[in-house]
Amino acid sequence: MSVEVTVLYFASLREAAGCSSERVRTDAADLAGLYEQLRTRHRFAFARDRLRVAVADAFVAWETRLPVEGEIAFIPPVSGG
Repeated sequence: MSVEVTVLYFASLREAAGCSSERVRTDAADLAGLYEQLRTRHRFAFARDRLRVAVADAFVAWETRLPVEGEIAFIPPVSGG
């Protein structure tokens, strides 16, 4: 079943995607599948194990099924000083 979700990008993922968010229609079964689709589309450098994923402002496991509504955020490691 295809769903449409809002995806938020931060830091280097935002730069690679060329946007801070986008609506995505996908048949992915879970968040891991969605990230792999987007990684291919936007040529993200980070493997999934280097990122955190959140749904509706709460961190979740990669195996979490896609939400019917709400926002998905892919969060790469960041450095600061």
